[in-house]
Amino acid sequence: MRTALLQSSGRPGSVDENIKILDDAAGRAAAAGAGLLVAPEMFLTGYAIGDDIARLAEPADGASADAITAIAARHGVAVAYGYPERDGERVYNSVQLVTADGPLANYRKTHLFGCFERDHFTPGDQPPVQADLGGLRVGLMICYDVEFPENVRAHALAGTDLLLVPTAQMHPFQFVAESVVPVRAFENQMYVAYVNRAGREGEFEFVGLSVLAGPDGVARTRAGRGEELVVADADPVLLAASREANPYLKDRRPGLYGSLV
Repeated sequence: MRTALLQSSGRPGSVDENIKILDDAAGRAAAAGAGLLVAPEMFLTGYAIGDDIARLAEPADGASADAITAIAARHGVAVAYGYPERDGERVYNSVQLVTADGPLANYRKTHLFGCFERDHFTPGDQPPVQADLGGLRVGLMICYDVEFPENVRAHALAGTDLLLVPTAQMHPFQFVAESVVPVRAFENQMYVAYVNRAGREGEFEFVGLSVLAGPDGVARTRAGRGEELVVADADPVLLAASREANPYLKDRRPGLYGSLV
């Protein structure tokens, strides 16, 4: 499945403008033959917007989900986007995967990074969230989540083929995009789409470097440091061949790993 990565911080604080940016990006993704567009963590509202996170948070089936469903239908492209999800009094850092038929899967970030996120969000507690799309089993995760090996391995054992990771990766942690993500893809035999914000926002400097890494650990596409839309394929044939050749998952000895939990 051809996958488009939208590296952008959008317009922090303006949901309407960010929906317009998604609409434009979905059109460009479709023109490039993509069936899936992935936007960064908290793309809908902006990341470093303080108390506006709670003000702009909305339910998974809110007005923005309806607007993005219309985008998916108009361009024939599924869209995964980060947003603050309101559920009663709680606000979660979430990612939602939407198709022309509406929301397909929703995931709440389980590993919150730093005081900023802990001050504004409730951590999720869902096991691997997956959906079938374009002949692939697609998994959802957000930023810091991918830095925990057990987290990604749980997706591998659940059969995830393509792991979507909207992120807000900041300086000086660019080694995650450069090194950790391709290794996660290799050791778990999956594609990983790691899609970052770009530029300075409040106190944070986002490093870009969005990547679609393959099961061989090779970047199929890599963005630079600025706003950019890049496209590459998650090929199920290559994935099957790679899994046949790489014995990591077959050679596991789970009986030795009890101390991990």
